[in-house]
Amino acid sequence: MRSPVLTAASESPTPVVDPDRVVPDDGGMGELTQSAVSGLPAFLQPLVGAAIAVVVAFIVTWIGAFLVRRVLHRKPELRDDVGRARWPIFFLLTFAGTMGSLRVTAPDAGWRDAANFLLLAGMIAMFAWLLVVLLHLVESVLLSKYRAEKSVDARRMAKLRTQVGLLRRVAVAVVLVVAVAGVLLLIPSVRALGAGILASAGLISVIAGMAVQSTLSNVFAGLQIAFTDSLRVEDTVFVEGARGNVEEITLTYVVVNLIDDVRLILPSIYFTTTPFRNYSRGTSEVSGGISLELTWKAPVDVLRAKLDEELGRNELWDGRASDLSVTDAKGGLMTVFIWLSARNAGELWDLHNAVREVLVTELQQNHPDSLPQPVIRTGNA
Repeated sequence: MRSPVLTAASESPTPVVDPDRVVPDDGGMGELTQSAVSGLPAFLQPLVGAAIAVVVAFIVTWIGAFLVRRVLHRKPELRDDVGRARWPIFFLLTFAGTMGSLRVTAPDAGWRDAANFLLLAGMIAMFAWLLVVLLHLVESVLLSKYRAEKSVDARRMAKLRTQVGLLRRVAVAVVLVVAVAGVLLLIPSVRALGAGILASAGLISVIAGMAVQSTLSNVFAGLQIAFTDSLRVEDTVFVEGARGNVEEITLTYVVVNLIDDVRLILPSIYFTTTPFRNYSRGTSEVSGGISLELTWKAPVDVLRAKLDEELGRNELWDGRASDLSVTDAKGGLMTVFIWLSARNAGELWDLHNAVREVLVTELQQNHPDSLPQPVIRTGNA
């Protein structure tokens, strides 16, 4: 919109519009650009105006980043998360400033409509990027707040990480969909198709529902996992014949880090339709046993004393439960069962291996007749 500059004629008090002194009402940016490009050739004015917008955006962004570093110098995690917003802010200010400069430097150019479309689309994209960064920041602030509270245990923290992470992913998906819709609405032909799209919404919804049925099932399964507390990040689970720790829970899949560092990726619906073992459900403390097949000559009292000695120096044992008993004896062999407890499933696994190794070594070195003899089969057997 142009604001006319009114001049008073000497012979008449009635104001008139001086067309040679009409300036755009663009605020400070417009005045700055107009004063900078005055006297330059017409083809250089848009380029200089865009360069001014870049410089101003850079200065503002740099000052903001400097202030953030000073304020959050004692919180490096939050400082890094806030620092990720500098690029979307820089481009957002650049695009907005360039649009303002084009109103001054190229008000009647034929390419201005195309440039405005690209700049508006860029602003929408940068705004969506900024919202995604802010969502990450909100997640970090919430988790850091609960980490600072000494009353929050590991189980509750894992639950919060799972739920907040999923909510952030849902919000990011909504932001991206709205951003794409905003860009499409900038195209007049797309807006004109709105009535037709709404008229056929029923048919499209049916087709889309059939096409993405499995995807939607996984999305709802992911939400169910997060808010029913059946599975959390860092839980120890036994799935598909292997044990591992839950590393990541998304809207559509769950990543399980197996004990050999292989990542098993399962759809979210797997954990709502298939039974699985969760060793961390209710509490992270677990108990479990190992068994040894020995001859009847095995010294049970020696094994029990060796077990107590090993548990007394092994930090993996949490002190809750330990027992060594003979649970079966037939066919010339007896079964020695050792029951142990640990703070979590990972430490229990390591404790089992350590105890098994110590007891087997004791039998090999001092009581070899306690070990079953291997059966050697010949070709004629």
